[in-house]
Order: sequence, then structure tokens, then C-alpha cells
Amino acid sequence: MSKITRRDFLKIAGAASAAGVLGQAPLAHAARHMGSGSARVVVVGGGFGGATCAKYLRRLDPGIAVTLVEPSTKFITCPFSNLVLGGLRDMNSITQSYDALKKKHGVNVMHDTVTAIDAAAKKVTLKSGKTLSYDRLVVSPGIDFKYDTIEGYSEKATQVMPHAWKAGPQTVLLQKQLKAMKDGGTVVIAPPGNPFRCPPGPYERAGMIAHYLKEHKPKSKVLILDAKDAFSKQGLFLDGWKKVYGDMIEWVPGAKGGMVKAVDTKKMIVDTALDKHKAAVVNLIPPQTAGKIALTSGLADDKGWCPVDPRTFESKMHPGIHVIGDSSIAGALPKSGFAASSEAKMCAAAIVATLKGETPAENSLVNTCYSLIAPKYGISVAGVYKVTEKGITEVPGAGGVSPKEAPDSFRENEAKYTVGWYQSITADIWG
Repeated sequence: MSKITRRDFLKIAGAASAAGVLGQAPLAHAARHMGSGSARVVVVGGGFGGATCAKYLRRLDPGIAVTLVEPSTKFITCPFSNLVLGGLRDMNSITQSYDALKKKHGVNVMHDTVTAIDAAAKKVTLKSGKTLSYDRLVVSPGIDFKYDTIEGYSEKATQVMPHAWKAGPQTVLLQKQLKAMKDGGTVVIAPPGNPFRCPPGPYERAGMIAHYLKEHKPKSKVLILDAKDAFSKQGLFLDGWKKVYGDMIEWVPGAKGGMVKAVDTKKMIVDTALDKHKAAVVNLIPPQTAGKIALTSGLADDKGWCPVDPRTFESKMHPGIHVIGDSSIAGALPKSGFAASSEAKMCAAAIVATLKGETPAENSLVNTCYSLIAPKYGISVAGVYKVTEKGITEVPGAGGVSPKEAPDSFRENEAKYTVGWYQSITADIWG
């Protein structure tokens, strides 16, 4: 990594995880000045952003009544779902429980779906028919898909050409298809244009699928038909693929025929502007928008994402509502699980301060992302971010990426750090 050593950054990231990316002083300050009375905060969505926010609201001020509304009784993480496809993990190992939030941290977890938000009355309506009143609302609904941007694709078509960009049944389906395909077939992965959830994700997936194919179906190949001409950690991925898998993975950028225009789910054909590709398995990841409830509640702009105050993540559309995670427009921060958790902690601190009539403190945000190219080949990118007049911007020289030229031992250590990262962040959120 540039500017600081990797060991130094890991210390920073570890401290950020433990202290909520807020520093020890704000946490101590909040603990000394607890007592927002019977303030009610409702959090919509129990993923990396929502679950973190609910937990840290309670940690920062146990006097706040926090209700987390999440339809699923378990949360399956997108991070490490690629390892399931590669045969390195099973679904149970990436499934998180809400028990600790309920029993240990005092969060009222309701397994229901928010169908409407009344910003004026400060109420949310649930699918069950119940309504919840709030003093502050946090919306962290993740992403939804723009299926109609690709001819022949639809929500129904995901049962033939899965996106697997929301971990769970789609992950299992894609895994079954990989196991069922004949040796010698082509697996097409079609990443969308920016912005989308987890920028390095499709390329880690290519490596993990290639690992599975190399072990079990060595005559097969992975073809990446990309809507973009560049992607996160591109040089590191390209070098790693070549070193580990030879010519098994081919990447086609948008300008050279990578952008998918149409699909035929019956014939398993993917059509780009320049060519038609016959595939055994198609993993088509559609363009994305903010989660549905954010759209229907008027929290998103005309591009489908939610503008927020970068200091508090309060919506610029509806005061009193905060939007965090993938749905928000968070400046230079990528749409990642770590970023969502970092935003959530900043948001929680801002809500606690606001409920007490105080001015939210200035805080920094952190993002770090590890990717596996092979079981013993890891790469990473990390950054520190601050709020400026231009919004959330990256602090120059405060992060970096894995070095391009590194020995095998370095890549193997990065792979170990990848596992440690996952264990740390999931324990911090759901533990």
C-alpha cells in the first residue's frame, strides 16, 4: 500500500470497526451524556447498514427505543457469497442471525416489510397492517434492479439467468447451474455500468467460478461481457487471472463488444452490439437503483439514488429521514458492505447528537475491500474519507491497493486477511 504500511492500515481499520469509525472521544462523550428520553428511531433494512445503525444507536444511547424492520429472519451476506460459488464456503457460513441485536443490544427486531413512509406524520406502514411512529427514521434498503434495460430480461428471467446479486436463493441457483453444466461450457458473467453494488464483486466472482471450473470442469471458460471499459482493481485482477488460470477467463470491455443488449433465455444466448454468445450458464447482473421503498417514498432523485447530507446522511428530500448504504449518494465512497457499516456509525452518532439538541461531530469514514482471485491469492483496496465542501471525498495518500508486484506469500497473507475481515465485520454488526 502507498503512504502507510499495510500493518498500520489494518490497525486503523480494526480501531475503526471497534470504535464505530467515530474515534474514541465521540463514543465516550455519548456514554457520558446518555438520556434522550423515550426517543424512537425506526430502522428499515437489516443488512450491513441497517443492522449496524440499530446496534450503534443502542450503544451510543441506550435510552433510545430502536426498532429494526427486516422481512428476513436471517441475513445472508453478499460478501463471501462468491466463495460459495467457488466451493470454498457453504450458505450456512454466510448466514447471520439477529439474535444478538435482540437479546444483547436491546433492539426491537420486527420481521415485517415497510410498505409506505409518511414523512409528514412520521409514521411507517408495515405489510402486516401495523404502523410505527418515529422521531427519526433510517432507511437502508439496499438495491433493486432495472430489469427492463436489457431486452429479453426480466425478474422471471432470473430463474434461468440468475443475477445472484442479492445473496440467498439466487446464489444457490447459480451454484446448481455451475455444478450441472458440462465440461467445456462457457460461463458468461455480465456486470452492469456504474454505479452498482460492490464494484469488485463481479471480478472476484469470475475468479471463484474459474477456481471451481479448474478443479471440476477444466475445459470450461469464463467470459466477462462488461458494460464498462474499466473496473475496480483491474490490473491486479487481470494479472492474477493470468497467473492462476491462464486463458480460462476472458474480459471484454464495453467499447469492444462487452455491453449486453439482449438475451434469449430459451437458447441461452447473450447478444452484444458486436456478437452473439452461446453460454452454458449466464450470470447477468442488471443495472441497479436504490431499494424500492426509497423510490416509492420519494427519497430518490431522477437517477434512482438518494441524495443525503454527507455529514449526517439525512435525506435532502425529506427531513428527519436518513438514508444509508447502497441506496444513498455517498460521494467518493463505493457501494460496499464496509462503506455501509461506516456510514451507519456516522449516521447513528449524528442522530444521537441531534436528538439531544447538539451539533453532530465531524467524523471520518473508512472503506476496505478484499477480493479473492484464488483460495490463496487475495488482493485489497482501502481508503479513508472525509466530508469537504465537495461532499465525501477520499483523503489523498491515506489508503491504497495491494502492490502490483508481490510474492506469493504476500498474496496468501491477503487471502488470510480476507477471511479475517469477514469474521471481524460480521461480528461487529451481528455479534
